[in-house]
This record gives sequence, C-alpha cells and structure tokens, in this order.
Amino acid sequence: MDDLRAPGLGRWMLLILVVPVLGQLLMVIAGTAPLDVVLILILVEMLAAMVVAFLWRQDLERLRCVVTGEPTDPPRLPEIERVGTFLGQAVIRTRERLALLEVQLGAEQAILEHLPEPLLLVTADGTVQRTNEAARQTVGADTAAVLRHPLLRGAIDRALATSTPQAADLLFAAPVTREIHAMVTPLDAGLFEERHVSVLLVDHTRERAVERMRADFVANASHELRTPLASLIGFVETLQGPAKDDLPARERFLDIMAQQAARMNRLIDDLLSLSRIELSEHQPPQGKIQFSELIERTLAAFEPRIVARGVRLDLRLADLPPVAGDVDQMAQVLSNLFDNALKYGREGGVITLTVEAVAGLPWPTRPGVVMVVADDGAGIPKAHLPRLTERFYRVDKGRSRAVGGTGLGLAIVKHIVNRHRGQLTITSEEGQGTRFSVWLPR
Repeated sequence: MDDLRAPGLGRWMLLILVVPVLGQLLMVIAGTAPLDVVLILILVEMLAAMVVAFLWRQDLERLRCVVTGEPTDPPRLPEIERVGTFLGQAVIRTRERLALLEVQLGAEQAILEHLPEPLLLVTADGTVQRTNEAARQTVGADTAAVLRHPLLRGAIDRALATSTPQAADLLFAAPVTREIHAMVTPLDAGLFEERHVSVLLVDHTRERAVERMRADFVANASHELRTPLASLIGFVETLQGPAKDDLPARERFLDIMAQQAARMNRLIDDLLSLSRIELSEHQPPQGKIQFSELIERTLAAFEPRIVARGVRLDLRLADLPPVAGDVDQMAQVLSNLFDNALKYGREGGVITLTVEAVAGLPWPTRPGVVMVVADDGAGIPKAHLPRLTERFYRVDKGRSRAVGGTGLGLAIVKHIVNRHRGQLTITSEEGQGTRFSVWLPR
C-alpha cells in the first residue's frame, strides 16, 4: 500500500501553486492589480498549498494504515476513511481467497503425489517438469531414458499433434524386465505457456507374468510329471494284476512308487517356488542379510549328507556388514548351490564356500559382496553353460533324475539373484569342477 503515498502529490501541489500564481501575474500584466498585492496573495496561496499538501499527505498515510490494518488516527476527511475501510476489506477478502486457493492447491498436489500409479508432466520437447512419488520409485532418476523409448515418444507426439489421448505398451529390459502401459493425455494449452502432456504409467509386469506362468506351468508340469505319473500308473496296474499276490514284488514296487511320488512332490514344490519368485521379481527386497548366520543355518541342514559323502568343507568367510536382501530367498540360493555341489561334486572331495567384499572387474564397479560355491567334480562342458539356468535344462538327464534333480534349481537361483539386482556367474572346466558365483550390491 505504499503507492497511497501518492507520487503524484507533487503534481497536485504544483497545480495549486501555479494556477493562482499565473492568474495573479496576468492581473499584474493587465494592470488590474498592484504588484505588492499580488505578491502577498501569492505568498498566502503558497502557504495554503503547503498546509493542504501536509494535511493531504497525513491523510494518505492514515489511509494506508487503515488499509493494511495498522493502528492510526482516523483520517480528517470521512470520504478517505470510507475509501480506506473499503480497500481494507478488499485486501482481507483477497488474502482469504489466496489462502483458500493455497489450501486447494496443496490438496491437489498431495493427491497427485500419492497416486498409486506413476505420473509424469512432460513438455513438448520431452522435458520432465514434474513426477510423483510412484514415478520416482518406478522410473528412478533416469526419466530421460524412459522418454526416449520410441513407442512412448511416438505416443507423446501423436497426442500433441491430434490433441487426443494416446496409449502405448512399453517393454523395459533393465534392471529386470518390466511391461508398462503408458497413457498420454494432452493438457489444455491455456494452463501453461507451452504444450504439456501427462503420462500415466501402469505396470502390467505382474499380470503378464501371471499369464505366462500359467501357460508355462501347464506345459512344464504336464511334461515333467508325465514320466513319474506314468510309472505310478504302471505299477498300480501291475499290483492290481500279475503282482497282486506277489509280496516281494509288491514291496519293491511300493518303494519305487514312493520314490516317484517324492520326485513329483519336489517338482511341484520347485514349480510353486519359482512362480512365487517370478511374481515378486520386479520388487526389490527390503530385509537385511547377515551372511555368517545364513551360512551357519544352511550348512547345519546339510550336515548328514556332508558326512555321508565324506566331503570336506573349505570355508573362507569375510566379516561383512549386513547386505540388503530377502533372507529366506538367499537361503534358498545357498541351499540350491550347495545341493548341486553335493550331488555333482566328487565323493570324498572338497566344497569351497567363499564370501568376500568386492568392487571392480569382473564384477560391477559399485561395492558388493560375492558368494562362491565351488566343487571339484567332473565339471560341465562349456557348450552347456549358457543354458544351465533354463527351466528343466539338464546336462545329463539320466544322472540328474537319478540324484533327485528337478531341473529347476538353477532357474530359481537366477530369478532370486535378478530380484536382488545381482549377478550370477557360472564357470567350469571338465575334470576340474564347477564354480557358482553370486554378486549382490551393498
């Protein structure tokens, strides 16, 4: 309200002084008034103008105080007081409206921030002006990489060109495969200085994974269960027919049937376990892993088999702080790798278990922890190494089934490591054993 101090006040004073003075000078020139009288009148008028200006300035200052709500004496002129009261009420109403608008804006921003789906505000040139919490968690810091996706870029261009909503199905391969449905909506041009679109990202990874897993489960289960199931059916028919009264044959057949049923049970357990892991693979784990406790608990469960095969353990465990991860899933990783080492390692041989901190080649440059399980068995031909983590892939199918393998153990390990944003490496030399290395970020 400092404007009410009236920078035009000097102009009004000038008019008050100049107009009468000019009139008096004209009277002198015309000879209608003596000069001394005119000078006295001019002095009186100047004094009056100064008094009026002083009073006017005081009333303007009081008007400013009335408008801003500061304590002051009432203006001398009632009209000025009424104007001040009106302006003060207008200021109060404006402040109330602004406060209400701020509350409404804050509520709208909170709603956008806490939307469960990722939302981005993008300009026509591809600049991200705003993201919500879900977008920051889903996309991370590299939003530019998302917007570079050709299908999404095309949807944004079409939305801006046609002023109609567009959609695109996106596939991102890293750090894990994600399937995203993007909905691009052009925003009213009057809201911004330049054209904008909103990009809503809906993660369909879980739904699509469920669909694929359902199909894969039926195909894999029907294939893998056919052999033990056919064996069970054959033995049942035999027991109901020729071997019905043959006690030794019945005992032998029942023992084989129990083994086949146990194999089917292990297979179903592994299939269900793999399905659960795949469903949560895109969600980073939230727990903490203490490797010393994990290894101690896991090896205790294998102690009878270690003794039975006469295997010696070589443990090389560094003292490490906890690492982010799912304890139960990492226990499954260690169990599967150690189970492989026992099954395919040399009887009476050595299994080496190493845990150490690393940062650098051949691992990612960021700090991490490597867990290595190595045996001294027959090893694996190099041609088979790239496919070892495929479902139901076996180097020697006969031997794998003979030792109770389901063909899913390494597939489970791979998906758990992927969920932990880690890295699985398998190296082997025929006749020298196999080495499984799992790198996890710290």
